[in-house]
Amino acid sequence: MNKNPIGVFDSGIGGLTVVKEIRKILPDEDIVYLGDTARLPYGTKSVDAIMQFSIENAEFLISRGAKFIVIACYSSTSVALDVVQKKCSVPIIGVIKPGVEQALAITKTGRIGVIGTSLTIYSGAYEKAFKEFNTRCEILGRACPLFVPLVEEGWLDHQATELIAQAYLQPLKEDNIDTLLLGCTHFPLLMPVIKKIMGDIHYVDASVEVGRELAQQLKENKLENPRGLGNLSIYLTDLSMNFKEIGERFLAEPMRNFSRISLKGA
Repeated sequence: MNKNPIGVFDSGIGGLTVVKEIRKILPDEDIVYLGDTARLPYGTKSVDAIMQFSIENAEFLISRGAKFIVIACYSSTSVALDVVQKKCSVPIIGVIKPGVEQALAITKTGRIGVIGTSLTIYSGAYEKAFKEFNTRCEILGRACPLFVPLVEEGWLDHQATELIAQAYLQPLKEDNIDTLLLGCTHFPLLMPVIKKIMGDIHYVDASVEVGRELAQQLKENKLENPRGLGNLSIYLTDLSMNFKEIGERFLAEPMRNFSRISLKGA
């Protein structure tokens, strides 16, 4: 099993930001990535549909030999993590708890802001995760749905992006949070704009924390592959017109080994 790849899935290609961090932390590990681009966005789908999609994604990665699975999709993690863990025979982690743990570790005032898509924020998944640590911190969630299309459009430093970010983030600034958790794979690309508005506070990029958590769990489960080649295989259920351009923006390197595949319902 040590030589087998790590599996990562997302509803689209935003999860490549998670892959980027995993490759930095675990450069010897091979990775198989699945982006369910034919059925995105998951955030507008029913809970039952997201659960079914997530199980199919995990089963595909296991069929490709995945020894460990990372759910890089916040919608899937929010509503389907427990179900997928019960259905599958390999260890599985999501993107929520690692970021929560880091936010709790660095906050000084206990006032923590969380930004994400509407489904992620309104699902209550973050509030539930924080409560599991019996924290007395005040958690302030804020949905930022327009951040995703702005990133995919490439408007990372556009004037319109700054205006929208100001509208989303000003309430959190006025609430005097000291820590901001970025709860979406797209949001790290907007970090310069976010920092410009929010100023000198602590920031948590959940993608980085997932990479660290994965490294720890591979070690604990004795699944490390120190002699791997660091190969990355990317599978997508649909190839949109500009998928490569957007994917390389998230991955921060050329997308080379990619192909289109079909899942049961995709």
